[in-house]
Amino acid sequence: MPKLSKMLPVLATVVALTLSAAAFAASNFAGVWKVEDSTGKPFQITLAADGSAKADRGEGMTGTWKEESGAAVIKWNTGWTTKIVKEGDTYKKTAYDKGKPLDGPPTNSSKAEKVG
Repeated sequence: MPKLSKMLPVLATVVALTLSAAAFAASNFAGVWKVEDSTGKPFQITLAADGSAKADRGEGMTGTWKEESGAAVIKWNTGWTTKIVKEGDTYKKTAYDKGKPLDGPPTNSSKAEKVG
């Protein structure tokens, strides 16, 4: 039988992965969001419980997301970053062009509505 001291790192990893997956599944941000691009054209962002993200725009945007400080932060394959945050009773999407700081002014913003 293996020693407990050798099994602890494995058990700790299993617990950490389980808690991480549960955090995604429990997030209110997982789902489909209706937003607008910088020209005002509507599109949808899907945030999956596994941390993957996709948008139904022509260029095939995909990425990853996680919840940080009460916002869904999405890192896209295009280099852009999008944040969805609750403001009062509504949600807002802010988007930051490649290389722009997330604590600076967004490149664009729109309302965000969870539709699925």
